[in-house]
Amino acid sequence: MSMIHAHLRAFHGVATHGSFTHAAQMLHVTQPTLSGQVKALEERYGVKLFERRGHGIELTEFGEAALAITRQLFRHEDEVEQLFLSARELISGNLRVGADSPYFITPLLAQFHRRYPGIHLSIITGNSRELMRALETHRCEIAVLPNVPVDDERLHAIALAPDKLVVFTNKSHAWADRRSIRIEELAGERIVLREQGSTTRAIFETAMQKANVPLNNTLEISGREGVREAVAAGLGIGVVSENEFGNDNRLHALTVKNARLVHDEYVVCLEKTRSMRIVTAFLEILETGLD
Repeated sequence: MSMIHAHLRAFHGVATHGSFTHAAQMLHVTQPTLSGQVKALEERYGVKLFERRGHGIELTEFGEAALAITRQLFRHEDEVEQLFLSARELISGNLRVGADSPYFITPLLAQFHRRYPGIHLSIITGNSRELMRALETHRCEIAVLPNVPVDDERLHAIALAPDKLVVFTNKSHAWADRRSIRIEELAGERIVLREQGSTTRAIFETAMQKANVPLNNTLEISGREGVREAVAAGLGIGVVSENEFGNDNRLHALTVKNARLVHDEYVVCLEKTRSMRIVTAFLEILETGLD
């Protein structure tokens, strides 16, 4: 606490309690200390704050003007302290979460909200590249990201259960009565892909490359819903996480039985923000849910 702040606190205490004795008790200092602080304030600025009246004291005109200001000063200081206390207890605050799909994050957010209803939640959407950038630039505190590098010391990551990818067609496609295909059968088919930066796309392209299956006939559409609508319209075959496929009766999902199409998801925060109370509270819920 700076000297001027301590001296202002001493003046404010005496002015509001009308007594050096009572103010010293409330501020947990000795009366000589309190008197010395008020005297030092007066001498530093060449002002008189109190007049002695018999056994009591009265504010001078200057003291009245100073008290009007210190009332605002210490009211705001109390408000700031209450804000910090509420943040520590998670009574209020904001948590921003980045995700490219609501599937993984929604149950966790619902659980967090039940425990901390005073925290305002918001979701930032984007592909994996965009979400990593949002995390790095502090536009979100938590992100759900796939295939996080384990050696990235900037990040703290908790793995979720892995998810498989499936390919899907519309119900009029020749494969609509099948449950699975081999990856070689995709040669020559038009594949509807999300934009560059999508992890689903990257996993699929890697699997095709490993199988030496050319990927020459593609249609790129931004966003998962765009891919879904294109496939439903018969414009090609799409790729999606199995857990995100949903119940669209226009579409039919197939597993690729001879390729490893696995989607590993992680809940991630920056290592340097891991100790933030709101972040640790979210991670605690996640870890409890995984037990």
